Amino acid sequence: MSMSGVGAPAPRSLSREPRLLSAGHERSDRIFRALSTTTGAVVLLVTGGIGVFLGLQSIPTLRHYGLSFFTTAAWQPELDHIGIAAVLVGTLEVALVAMVVSVPFALMLALFITEYAPKRLKSWLVSAVDLMAAVPSIIYGLWGFFLLQPQAIKLSRWLSQHFGWFPLFHVSTDPNAAVWQQSQYTSSAFIAGLAVSMMAIPLACAVMRAVFDQVPRGEREAAMALGGTRFGVARTVVFPFARGGIIGGSMLALGRALGETAAVLIIISPAYEIKIRILEAGTQTISALIAANFGNATASQLSALMTAGFVLFLITLVVNTVAASIIRRSRSGAGTDI
Repeated sequence: MSMSGVGAPAPRSLSREPRLLSAGHERSDRIFRALSTTTGAVVLLVTGGIGVFLGLQSIPTLRHYGLSFFTTAAWQPELDHIGIAAVLVGTLEVALVAMVVSVPFALMLALFITEYAPKRLKSWLVSAVDLMAAVPSIIYGLWGFFLLQPQAIKLSRWLSQHFGWFPLFHVSTDPNAAVWQQSQYTSSAFIAGLAVSMMAIPLACAVMRAVFDQVPRGEREAAMALGGTRFGVARTVVFPFARGGIIGGSMLALGRALGETAAVLIIISPAYEIKIRILEAGTQTISALIAANFGNATASQLSALMTAGFVLFLITLVVNTVAASIIRRSRSGAGTDI
């Protein structure tokens, strides 16, 4: 018997020597990671740069007026008497109306698209919602002024008639008069908020719909197998799973409502007074204030407008930070017990 194979070196593939493993990533992974890191850093730098720029421009105004700039309602540059108390209240009122209207509608629309709409209709609805988000804000402003306002003043009068005892819906006129003063109900924070809500709905709906589509099919089917209705499945499975997306979409809508300029500027009648009557004519927001006075502002007035913009920047930053904190605590999928 031949023994020629005895003592021959083992093939390279069968060698028992440890094979060296590379701990590095592939080139495509390294490129993608570098691009992602660079993009994130650029976004942070741009955001921080905007905040620093507005903060530096606000120093002369804060030195001159101090805290009275935040407590004064009037805006009279020619008398050196300006403040943003009234425009802060107006901004919050318009945003409040927009959120009360847009969030429920966006939630119902997203739920209908994902749970109830037929497949053929679903694609059309998704395209229509995306198209609404692409419409310029000035178009919404013109629509709100010429088409929405004549109908909305009737709703404003009805609210004043039945809920005028509540300060928010009170109007300083008699809503039951035979010849009621329509001018008292036009160009109000309520009408501006309705117009802004139409711009906020598609943004919130797009986020909510995307999260609803990610709900595990197994959990849906399990809930249906236990006898759950479509709304029951949405209430016990979809909503808990998508809690973070619902909050995120709502905060995105709030950011749009706080910073909307063109539509609000077209609809409202500027009034620099603190009032909580959203149905009554006359209000002002920070963004509309800046847009209306930026072109003919002097150096001191420009600094005041920059300070108002800095306040709006801080409000938006705080809102987004709080929303991000809530989303992190409400992890998707938590609380989906069946």
